[in-house]
Amino acid sequence: MEKLKSLLPDELKRMVWNSTVENLPAASSSLLEFLLNLPQFHQMVRDLAAPEDSLCAKNKAAAMELKKKGNQCYSNGDYAAALHCYSQALRVAPQEADDRDRSLVAALFLNRASVFHRQGLLKECLRDCNRALQISPSYSKAWYRRGKANAALGNRQEAILDLGVAKDMEISLAGKRQIECELDMIISQRQSASRIVDQCSQISTGGAGAGEPCQSSLSCVTTHDKGRGMAAQCDIPQSSLIHKEEPYALVILKSSRESHCHYCLGELPLDTVPCLSCSIPLYCSERCRAQAGGGSLVRHQEEQRDKSYGDSLEKHVMEVTSLHNSTTAVECFPEHKHECGGVHWPAVLPPDVVLAGRILAKHLSQTGILMNPETLITLGFSHNYSLIAQGTKLEVHIYASVLLCCLQHALGFELPVNAIYLSQTVILLSQIRVNAMAIIHMKSVDPRGPHAFTSTVEQVTVGQAIYKTGSMFNHSCQPNINAYFLSRTLFVRTTEVVQTGFPLELSYGPQVGQWDCCDRLQILEDKYSFRCRCSGCSELNIADLVLNAFHCANPDCIGVLLDTPVIKYETGKLTSSHKTSRLNGGSEVEKINVKSLVCLNLMSNNSSCHIKPASCLNCGHYCNLDAAREAVDNALSCMHSLEDAIASKEIPSMVLSDASRSLGLLRSVLHPYNKRIAEAEDKLAQGFCWTGDLRSSKGLCSSSIKILEVLYGNDHIVIGYELIKLATIQLSLDDPEVAKTITRLEKIFLRYFGAHANLVLPYLETLKKESLPLHRQFSSVEI
Repeated sequence: MEKLKSLLPDELKRMVWNSTVENLPAASSSLLEFLLNLPQFHQMVRDLAAPEDSLCAKNKAAAMELKKKGNQCYSNGDYAAALHCYSQALRVAPQEADDRDRSLVAALFLNRASVFHRQGLLKECLRDCNRALQISPSYSKAWYRRGKANAALGNRQEAILDLGVAKDMEISLAGKRQIECELDMIISQRQSASRIVDQCSQISTGGAGAGEPCQSSLSCVTTHDKGRGMAAQCDIPQSSLIHKEEPYALVILKSSRESHCHYCLGELPLDTVPCLSCSIPLYCSERCRAQAGGGSLVRHQEEQRDKSYGDSLEKHVMEVTSLHNSTTAVECFPEHKHECGGVHWPAVLPPDVVLAGRILAKHLSQTGILMNPETLITLGFSHNYSLIAQGTKLEVHIYASVLLCCLQHALGFELPVNAIYLSQTVILLSQIRVNAMAIIHMKSVDPRGPHAFTSTVEQVTVGQAIYKTGSMFNHSCQPNINAYFLSRTLFVRTTEVVQTGFPLELSYGPQVGQWDCCDRLQILEDKYSFRCRCSGCSELNIADLVLNAFHCANPDCIGVLLDTPVIKYETGKLTSSHKTSRLNGGSEVEKINVKSLVCLNLMSNNSSCHIKPASCLNCGHYCNLDAAREAVDNALSCMHSLEDAIASKEIPSMVLSDASRSLGLLRSVLHPYNKRIAEAEDKLAQGFCWTGDLRSSKGLCSSSIKILEVLYGNDHIVIGYELIKLATIQLSLDDPEVAKTITRLEKIFLRYFGAHANLVLPYLETLKKESLPLHRQFSSVEI
């Protein structure tokens, strides 16, 4: 990319930099004319779009080498390494490849099934046996392994049928005798028969809350300050599900390609399913692979002829080996199909560029006609093309040019590469910048080790998607709705009562309590090119005043001392409006309010330039902020040392004691509700957990939560995440207070996720079960 940019003439660069929506076609035409006559550009496109030169194509030699390494690891008892080798071999093995007159892919599935059997992963073993048999129904070893797995699972009747088929298929007398012995053992055992339930079918049903109806009470409105957005048509209760939507187009992020399914975005199982035509995607099931356009299994050429299995086993063989069992009818757009075939560009280009390619391919597939200059814009997306920085604007143009050429290779000549379609693609990339939603999944770490504080909730961004209606919701730093994802599906739920006509607004990232006002405004302006005017950014609120504030030197004053940039924004709120935004509720907030933190008369009767940064905004007392900043920096340095020690899983007592003293220093210098104190308490609590001092950890965790209640509110989801940590510590201490903690935690999660709470965070149910010995039952939670 940088090399291409360096080859562009300065005059052409300036033309692109200064382009607007009105003269975009002219700039696109000039740029495209130059690139299409540039050999280096054509070489880049060939490197990205030519299957014969791609590292992502199938490769039998590489698959055979990985199979050989896997066999060696298996023989040496290194089953984890063998599993990795077989899975990688499956990723690159061509579906039509043979290995000693047997399908290579079927042999790899069976080898991986053998590893799973050794590791006690019987359901994974069974699924891989099924895959091998769907390719090679006469694979006696696969029938034998399937029978062994079913026997270990207690599926007695299935095991008898499997081994019966294996016996019929086996050629050698010794093999037949071994199978007969296994059959005799199973028949003699008195185990109850059961069938496993396929994992993917459970996911597809949606689980609890899948049938919850949406409130049909939304309308699209246009306001002067925010433009188009969504509003309530009637009063909507708290925790109501108001919207559910599948993505118009979706792409997995590069950081999640090895850990999450490329279609449903769920965590990958050990028995991953690769794409059948390239080595890029991994799926959790054949169903996801088929829906994504990654192909379906094909019967091995040697298995095309009919085989006789005996009347009693014929039905069983047909059920297990049917190629229709592994997939369902595919009604969605196969989003990976145009990227398939071993081409390199889907793995190399940025996710938003790949996402743009999927939108273009889907549009062309659904309409069957070429786009016109207005087609994409009428999808309802806004864009910020004119506001994009010059360097970024040039990158967008070059990426759009590369993408069009790659798509032309994939789609033939159905998509012309000219100035009109380049302009379209540039606008589309601009639309994606401001409308794409980050798909976030929550990952909880179950504390089965000695350190209880490892029970945390991590928010993992796994994908990026365009939701045609979901993109219509506007932003607020104090949102009244929550957006979350189950697999690919977007759900939107109210977090408070929303009255008729009120806007329905979610957070694009920044929220009150997370960053102060000036940081939030900068983040939103940099990423989305708009200046936020929500209530949190236009009216005084407690969180913005205390989040980064210093402690007043007067011990009897709870007033705040702010740096100049913060003062500028907070006094600006008073200049535009003398209102204060809704205060976050909670026990700690009841002790303070805006008037106890600042003297409103002092702020409103003086311009910001007359308010000294080193003076308390409540009593006017002076404080040496330079010395305070130095003390904070020294204290945070000790906290960073503790963080490094926790990461290394070795915490010297000196590091812990230094961190404890640093926390005391922070408490003396910073405002009591400064977020850095809460973060330091949280980190120190984790340190005490690692050393086994759970009582100290519990106290610090509780203290941190009290600060966060002031910043976010008593029932904010952030408080819920912290309560998980507290509840885990209380469980470890056999503290009966855990009942109240979990009841409160459940109430928060019901507020934000409703009937989906246990699906979003399965660990919530685990906490409830583990706390049962400490209390008879949970009281019902109503919102």
